[in-house]
Amino acid sequence: MWIHPEEVLLAGPLWVSERANPFFILQRRRGHGRGGFLRSPGLLVGTLDVVLDSSARVAPYRILLQTADSQMFWTVACGSSRKEITEHWDWLEANLLQTVAIFDNDEDVTTFVKGKILGIIAEEKRLQQGEEPEEDCGKFREAELKMRRLFGMPEEEKLVNYYSCSFWKGRVPRQGWLYLSINHLCFYSFLLGKEVTLVVQWSEVTRLEKNATLVFPESVRVSTRHSEHFFSMFININDTFRLMEQLANIAMRQLLDKQAFAGRRCPKPAKTLKNVPHTEASHGKQQRHKLPIPTSSVKGPTVHRRALRCLLPPMDLDARAKNERYRAMFRLTQDERLDGHTDCTLWTPFAKMHVVGQLFISNNYVCFNSREEDLCQLIIPLREVSIVEKADSSSVLPCPVSISTKNKMNFLFANLRDRDFLVQRISDFLQRTPDSCWGDTSPLALIGHSASSSVPSPSSAGSDSAHRGRHFHPGLPTASQGLLQLYQQDAPEDLGPKAMKEKMKEEAWNIHFSEFGRGVCMYRTSRTRELVLNGIPECLRGELWLLFSGAQNEMATHPGYYGDLVETAMGRCSLATEEIERDLHRSMPEHRAFQNDTGIAALRRVLTAYAHRNPGIGYCQAMNIVTSVLLLYCPEEEAFWLLVALCERMLPDYYNTRVVGALVDQGVFEDLTQGFLPLLYEHMQQLGVISTISLSWFLTLFLSVMPFDSAVLLVDCFFYEGIKLIFQVALAVLHDNMDALLSCSDEGEAMTILGRYLDNVVNRQTVAPPTPHLHALLTSGDTPPPEIDVFDLIKSSYERFGSLRSDVIEQMRFKQRLKVIQSLEDTAKRSVVRAMMTESAFSIEELEELYCLFKSQHMTSCYWGSSSSAAERHDPSLPYLEQYRIDPAQFLQLFTALAPWLCGGHTPSLAARLFRLLDQNQDGLVNFKEFITGLSGMCHGDMTEKLKLLYKLHLPPALCAEEAESALEATHFFTEDEPLKASFLSDLDISGQQEVTSGEEGKDGGADSEEKKDVQVKDYRYYLRMWAKEKEQRTETIKDLPRMNQEQFIELCKTLYNMFSEEREEQQLYHAIATVASLLLRIGEVGKKFSNGGGRKTEAPPTTHQAPPTTYQAPPTDTQSPPLVDLVAPPPVSPEATPPVSPEATPPDALCRALAEAQLEPVAAPASDEEARDDGSTSSFSVVSAGSLACEDMADDTVLVGGGQQRPGSVLDADWSISFEQVLASLLTEPPLVDYFEKKTDIRDKMAACHAKRAVQRQISSASEQEITQHST
Repeated sequence: MWIHPEEVLLAGPLWVSERANPFFILQRRRGHGRGGFLRSPGLLVGTLDVVLDSSARVAPYRILLQTADSQMFWTVACGSSRKEITEHWDWLEANLLQTVAIFDNDEDVTTFVKGKILGIIAEEKRLQQGEEPEEDCGKFREAELKMRRLFGMPEEEKLVNYYSCSFWKGRVPRQGWLYLSINHLCFYSFLLGKEVTLVVQWSEVTRLEKNATLVFPESVRVSTRHSEHFFSMFININDTFRLMEQLANIAMRQLLDKQAFAGRRCPKPAKTLKNVPHTEASHGKQQRHKLPIPTSSVKGPTVHRRALRCLLPPMDLDARAKNERYRAMFRLTQDERLDGHTDCTLWTPFAKMHVVGQLFISNNYVCFNSREEDLCQLIIPLREVSIVEKADSSSVLPCPVSISTKNKMNFLFANLRDRDFLVQRISDFLQRTPDSCWGDTSPLALIGHSASSSVPSPSSAGSDSAHRGRHFHPGLPTASQGLLQLYQQDAPEDLGPKAMKEKMKEEAWNIHFSEFGRGVCMYRTSRTRELVLNGIPECLRGELWLLFSGAQNEMATHPGYYGDLVETAMGRCSLATEEIERDLHRSMPEHRAFQNDTGIAALRRVLTAYAHRNPGIGYCQAMNIVTSVLLLYCPEEEAFWLLVALCERMLPDYYNTRVVGALVDQGVFEDLTQGFLPLLYEHMQQLGVISTISLSWFLTLFLSVMPFDSAVLLVDCFFYEGIKLIFQVALAVLHDNMDALLSCSDEGEAMTILGRYLDNVVNRQTVAPPTPHLHALLTSGDTPPPEIDVFDLIKSSYERFGSLRSDVIEQMRFKQRLKVIQSLEDTAKRSVVRAMMTESAFSIEELEELYCLFKSQHMTSCYWGSSSSAAERHDPSLPYLEQYRIDPAQFLQLFTALAPWLCGGHTPSLAARLFRLLDQNQDGLVNFKEFITGLSGMCHGDMTEKLKLLYKLHLPPALCAEEAESALEATHFFTEDEPLKASFLSDLDISGQQEVTSGEEGKDGGADSEEKKDVQVKDYRYYLRMWAKEKEQRTETIKDLPRMNQEQFIELCKTLYNMFSEEREEQQLYHAIATVASLLLRIGEVGKKFSNGGGRKTEAPPTTHQAPPTTYQAPPTDTQSPPLVDLVAPPPVSPEATPPVSPEATPPDALCRALAEAQLEPVAAPASDEEARDDGSTSSFSVVSAGSLACEDMADDTVLVGGGQQRPGSVLDADWSISFEQVLASLLTEPPLVDYFEKKTDIRDKMAACHAKRAVQRQISSASEQEITQHST
C-alpha cells in the first residue's frame, strides 16, 4: 500500500535489494520470501520478526525513492506480499519514471514524488471511505470470535479492542495478542509449540500503571492480589493504557454501586423529532461526522475508530470518558450527553475581543470554554435560548452564529467550520426542550431503588388549599429565605467598618453582574475568581452557590419536586430517618438558628427528602453539618438541590455507607503530600497522622474543625473551584506547621498542633456575630497560638500549590480508587470469614477460597446476565454476608464443582432442591452464608447431619410437586385437602413420638389449666416472656422433621442410587441401599396398618399366625446421633421367602427387585381401639414383624414399585409414611452406608480444580486450533 513518505537509511543488514532503477529501489526483508529461512541470517531475522512481532510494524516488502547526492531515502510504498509490491512497482515505472527523468534538481524530484504519493493516498481514502468500516468491522468480528473461542467467553462478553504486544512470563517475553473486553483482560500466545493463556477480571485489578524499565522504555503493569503482569511493545501505549483505565474504573464502579451494572449499556438513541421532516433528520445524521463528535481514541493494529464504534454497541468508552469530563467541567447533571464539540471564537463584549476556545453541544446546553485557562467560560441552557440564527459572514467575522436568550443577552460565535450543521443540531435540541421544564417528565428520576412512582406530580404545588396539612409549603419561613436572614432581619443596621467593607463587596459583585451578566448565562472569567477569593457577600452567598455548583439548573427544571418529595418521605420510618433524628440536635448546636424548632424542622425535611431520593446513600454522618450550613444561607429547596450537587457530583461517593470517595481523596492527599512535602510525609507516615486528620477535613469541608466564619469562606471557594481548593488548603495547613510536626514524637501531639492551628483560623472581615467554636473553647489552653487570617491561608495555598490541576487529581483518584475498593473488598472478605467460622467446619483458608469462588460466580452472573437482574442481585449496601448472591444456574455450577454428592444426570435436580431449601426468603437468590451452610453440612457434618440434609432435600419446599409427579408418573399429586391432611398427620406423628405417662399427662393438663387462668390476667411480663420465646432460636431436632410419604421416599431412593456411581465400593453400597429400601418399605406398610386400624373397622378376622417380634440393636457408631431405642424388626427370613440379590445383577435391577418384593399386605385392624391408641404412643422405631402378614390380604391401593409400573387401577398410597428416625435407624444397619456418610470430604482439591477449570476449558485441544495464525495487520 502507499504510505506517507518517511526518511530511512538504505544501508541496513535486514533488507535485500531485488529491483532498482535510477530513482526507485524495491527491497525485501531478510527471512521473508524466497529462501529466506535456508540461510542463517534469514533464519535469525525471521525468528526476531516472530518473537518481536516485527511484521506488525515492518512490512516484508518496501519501495524506496533514492536520490544521488544523499544517503537518506524515502519509503513510498510497502507490501505484505510480492504481488502487492509488484503492482506498485509497475505503476511507478509506467507513470512516474519518465516524468521524473526530466527534472534537473534532486529536490524537485523528491518534492514531486512525495506530492504525487500523498495525492494517491488522499484519493484512496476518499474512494474507500464507505468501504473501510465494513472491512474493519469484519476483522473486528473475527477477532471477537477468536477471543470467545480461545477463552471460553459467551456472546454477552463484548470485545472492546485488541493489541499486538509482548507479555513477560518470567524473564522471557511472549509475543501475542492482548484482548480487552468489557469485564476481562485476556492474553494469548502460541509460539514454537508453547501456549500462554492469561485471563484477569477487571474487578480483581488492584493496581494499573505505566512503567519505564531498562529493558523496555515503556510497559504496562497490571497487578492483582496474588500476581503482577507486565505488557510491553505496544504501538501506542498511551491509548492502550487509557482504555485499560476506563475498563478498570467501570469495574470498580460496579463493585461500589449496583446501578453501575444497569449503566453498562449506552442509552437508546433519541426518537426522530416530530416537527422535523424525516429527510432532514437523516441528513443531519449523515453530516454529523463533520462536527468533531466523541469517538473512540483507542486504536488497534487494524481497527479504525469508526469500526470500533459500529462494533461496540454496549458502550463507547471514549465517548463515556468525554461525557464525564464535559459534565465535570461545566457542573452538569449525570444524564447530560455530549453531542459534539468544535473549535470556534467567542466575542466577549467586556474585553472587546474574540476569545479562542471550544464550543460544546449537548442535549440541554450550549457551553464554551476558552483555550487559555480561566479566560472565559460560558454555560447557556437551551431552556433560556430564544433565537439561534446565522449572522452575516465577513473576513473579520467568518461563519458567525448568534444565540439570544430570554434575559436579553446575546452571544456571538464565529470561525465555525460547519455552521449549517451546527445550527441544525441546536435547532433539533431546542424543539425537544419545553419552555417550562426540562424533558417530557417533570419529576427527576430517583437514584437507586426508591419509591419514585409514589412521588406525586408537582402540578398541585402552589395551591393554597393544598398547603393545609402539608409538611412543606410556601408559607413556611424557611421556604423563602435562609435561616441567617430570618434571624437577622430585625437586627439594627450596622454602620461599622466591617459592614462598610461588606457593602463594598456587594457593590463589586453588582458591577460584575452588569458587565458580565447575572444568572446561569453569566460570563465566568478570572475576575469572577478574584471576587470569590475575596469572599462572597452574605446576601449573595446562596445565589452564587447555586450558580457555581450547577444546582440552579436542576432546581429550575424540576419545580415542585422537593415539596412533593417531602410529602412522600415525611412520616416514613427507616434506618436513615432514625439516624437523622439522632443527629439533628448535633448539627451546629452553637448557632442560634438550630436552637429552636424552626431550624431543626427545616434540617429534618431536607435530610429526610434526600434520604428518600437517594436510598443508596440515605444518610451519612457529616451530611447534617454541611446541610445546616446550606440552610443558613439558602431556602429549603435551594439547600436540598445544593446537597444533591454535593453528594452526587462535587463529592462523589463521599457520603455512601463506606465513605469510599473520602477514602479515595485521603489517598490522593497522601500522594500529594509525598510529592510536595516529602520530608513531612515520611515523618507523618510513621506517626499515622494523615489518614486520621484528612477524613474529617474532607467530609465536612473543614466546617467541623475550623471556626464557622472562616470555614464558610472555604465553602465559597469550593463551590467555584471544586475539590482542588480543599487539597490546596490542606497542604497549606501542613506546610505552615511543618517545623512543629517534624518535632512531634507521637500521633496525639501532632493532632493537638493541627487542631489548635485550625481553631485559630479567623475571619476578621465577617459582619455576623461571632459563632463560638466548641473545639476551640475546649482546647484553647492558657496561651492560645496566634490567630491566622483565613484570607492569608487561602492566598498562600494558591501561591504554593496553585499548580494543581483537576485532570491530575482525577488521574490520582483513579489510582487510589482501585486500592481503596479492593481494600474494602478484602475487609468484607475477612468479616465474612470471621462470621462464618463459628457456623461451619471449614478452615479460614478454605472459607477465603470459597468466598473468592462464590464472588467470582456472582460477578459472572452480573456480567453475563441482564442488566436489570444484575442490579437486583448486586447490592453493596447490604451486610457483607448478603452482598453477593447467585441464582440457580450459578448455584448449579458451584454445586457440580464443589459438592461431594454428585448424582450424574440427577445432579441438576438435586442442586435445584438444595437451592430451594437454602433460599429461605424465596427471592430466587442464595447468599454466601446460605451456600456455606449447605456445603458444610455435606462435607463436614456427621452422619446424622448429612442424613437430615438429604432427608430435607426430598421434602417440600425442596421437592416440588412437578418432580414427584415425574417420579411416580401420577396424574394427581396432593389434592387440595391433602396438604392439610399431611401436615396434620405430621403434627400427630411428632406429638405421638413423645412418650408420656398418664401421670405426666395429668401434670400437663394441670399446667394447661393454670395457663388458662394466666391468660385472663396478662401483664407486660407475660408479653415480654412471649416475645423472648419468639426471638429465641429454637434448635431443630430429628423429632421436628415431618414424615416422608411414598413419592418422596422413591425420590430419596433414586438419589441414593445415583450418589454411588463413582465410589470404589459401588456394589456393596447398592446392595446396602436395596436392603435398606426393602426394610423401610416394610416399616411404612406396617405403620400404615396401625394408623388405619384405629380409624376404620374391618370384618376380616385378625391374623392368628403371628410370630413373636425379634428385637435387635443397631450397630454402635461414633456418630453424635441420639441414642436409639430397641428396634422391633422382622425375624430372619429364609432364602426361599426372600430371594437374594445376585452380585451379577445390575444395581437398578437389584434395587427395583428389592422394592418390588417389599410390597406387603395391609394388616388387619387391631382387636380394640386401645391397641390403636397404644400404637400412637410407641416409638417410631417400633415395627411389627412383616413376616407375619398374610399375602392373601394385599390391598388394591398398594403401589408396586418394581419395574417402574403400577398395577392397573392402582392409586397413590396416601397413608404410607416413614419418619426420619426410621430412615436413620435403617441406614445404621448397613456398615457400607455408615462408612460412606461418616467419611469427611476434603474440599481443597475440588477448589483447586474449580480454579483451574476455566483455564483448562480455554486450552487448545485440537491441532486445528493450534494452527490459528496471528491477525493480519
